[in-house]
Amino acid sequence: MLEFALSGLRSGLRGRSFHAVFLLGVLMIGIAYFSGFFSPRQPQTVALDVGFSGIRFSLVLLNLFWVQELVAREIDRRVILFSLAYPVSRGAFLAGRFAAILLLSTLAAVLLGFLLLLAVLLVGGGYNQEFGLALGVPFWSALAGLTLDAAVVAAFALCIAALSTVSVLPLALGAAFAVAGKALGATVAYLSRGADGDVELVASYNPAIDLIRWLVPDLSRLDWREWAMYQLPPGADVVLWSVTMAVAYIALLLVCASLLFSRREFS
Repeated sequence: MLEFALSGLRSGLRGRSFHAVFLLGVLMIGIAYFSGFFSPRQPQTVALDVGFSGIRFSLVLLNLFWVQELVAREIDRRVILFSLAYPVSRGAFLAGRFAAILLLSTLAAVLLGFLLLLAVLLVGGGYNQEFGLALGVPFWSALAGLTLDAAVVAAFALCIAALSTVSVLPLALGAAFAVAGKALGATVAYLSRGADGDVELVASYNPAIDLIRWLVPDLSRLDWREWAMYQLPPGADVVLWSVTMAVAYIALLLVCASLLFSRREFS
């Protein structure tokens, strides 16, 4: 497993997709910096909000491309046959690759986080906002939540890669999963408030949403940016259950991926 993780780490750092998406993340940090100038009263808050959204987008893309390169593409090119020649289980191969993706994602999150901190500090220009930011533990906690969010998406894409015979499918379904998981919380909240009095809408979509809630995790629960932006910390129980949900979902997906991959035949 360790050997697969190290080789995945090296391959991930050398991959062109990593360089391209990481540059995209840096560009989004620049956009976050300039977006602060559109708010004369809360420039740092706006920049931080846009920056968090940019980092989440970049991390999800990076994780999906790493799954694509380290697993799906190796399967498609039959390079994986050399890896499976080692006297280790196929589950160890997937676990090693996922560990490499998690390490790469954490590294990218830390680097982009430092760039965002620098952008937020510079955008203020010495202006003291009415509501100060919390750029210590709250900032890094929000970043950790986004990293865990991307890890759930990576685990789902890995599960698809273990089953799919189409190399691009993990990327496409993983992106759809990331969007659905992020939008689920807002959709549930909207319907639970009565959908602005639209009874027919609630009656039509509530059964489907109730079913989806059992299949797709609510990734919006891992978004704790308000703690850093407005010093509104999430409750300890909210954080605990959100992290437990994400870790349990990752473990379940990795087990499913291992079972599917162990039964797969390569010709």
